[in-house]
Amino acid sequence: MNQLILHQGASKELAAFSHILEFAYKKNTTIQLNSFDAKVNSCICLYYIVDGKFDWIIDSRSHTLYPGDFAVILPGQSLGGESNVLNIGTLYWIKIMVDSDSKLLLGKWSGLNKNEKLSANQILLLNREQLVLKLKEAHTLMQTLQTELRNEEVGFCTRVNQILDELFILICRQLIRQNNSRRDFPEAFLRLEQTLRQDLEHQWTVEEMAALTGMGTTAFTEKVKNYSGFSPLNYLINIRITEAIKMLKRGEVNLTDVALNTGFYSSQHFSTTFKRFTGYTPSEFRKNNRAKD
Repeated sequence: MNQLILHQGASKELAAFSHILEFAYKKNTTIQLNSFDAKVNSCICLYYIVDGKFDWIIDSRSHTLYPGDFAVILPGQSLGGESNVLNIGTLYWIKIMVDSDSKLLLGKWSGLNKNEKLSANQILLLNREQLVLKLKEAHTLMQTLQTELRNEEVGFCTRVNQILDELFILICRQLIRQNNSRRDFPEAFLRLEQTLRQDLEHQWTVEEMAALTGMGTTAFTEKVKNYSGFSPLNYLINIRITEAIKMLKRGEVNLTDVALNTGFYSSQHFSTTFKRFTGYTPSEFRKNNRAKD
């Protein structure tokens, strides 16, 4: 599907839905620097990760989101990218206005009855610190929502609101199932990323990374692709670039040291790779970051 970003008041597709402030399907092919500052939301924001790996800060808590992950940001909660960065990947998002009269998260647009709305309200608010969950079923609903908004066929107004209700039903049921449980992500991969970050100067091979998780290279490659959307080496490069961005923002480290400390062969290799992933050379990024400060 083609990219789609709709805004209330500016996009005719949302004219019939005053409660939908924004709907988007975005393919991000480069790391977007200084483009995802932390902001406190006054609406409900729903994000679904199609592919890629996104490092986000939600209410001062760090979260790494992978394909199939779904994030719910409630009114009053903040969301931004790690180091204000929007990573490479594809995602859907929708922003929904809260009904100020009833003070319920699901407003008059919802077809749920009053008791169901109250239950959904309670479930979401009680779990406000753990609203990042695996919800692969949401992908089909987001795709259908995009199709309904774009085609505007007979009954699309009713169908769009039904899909929103379906999303919230899915979210609430999943929260109940995983109540106070940890996210479905293997400890082996969490330990792997921690190990890689601690020794980025090392020229890691796929075989070495696989060995750290106790897997063969084929199974390891499939697992990394499934969880992150990247091949193992591109997954590692993403980690290197993320750490390099942090060092560049500190300002006092020279570019050659940044390159070597994050595992690149040379400053030229670092510069070429950094520009391929972000659209900027390291020097340009540092200059832009200083200008912004």
